[in-house]
Amino acid sequence: MTIQEASERYQIPMEILKEYEKWNLCDQVKKVMGNWQYDDEDLQRLGMIMTLHNIGFQEKEIEQYMKLYLRGDVTTAERMRILKQKRDQTLDEIHFQEKRLEDLDYLRYKTQKGKE
Repeated sequence: MTIQEASERYQIPMEILKEYEKWNLCDQVKKVMGNWQYDDEDLQRLGMIMTLHNIGFQEKEIEQYMKLYLRGDVTTAERMRILKQKRDQTLDEIHFQEKRLEDLDYLRYKTQKGKE
């Protein structure tokens, strides 16, 4: 399957496919007439890349994670450390936003109370 076919069939943005090729994560993919040919394993890895994008990983973080992933089980502890770090960052952001909501609700309360 070509890059265009993969993008259209699986709704994978071209930018992600180009990142994937740039990182040389598809070293087992056959190149035919200058174009990568994607197989099922590539599509599974691309699904993981899309998930990493969706949960807030930056391009360099995705590249690092995927290179570890391709090395297999020997990198499980490092990948778990990366995922825990991203989870902790996400929780920090959530707590920050919750505090903002509390402040906003307090101001709404004070404003409403002032009208009475």
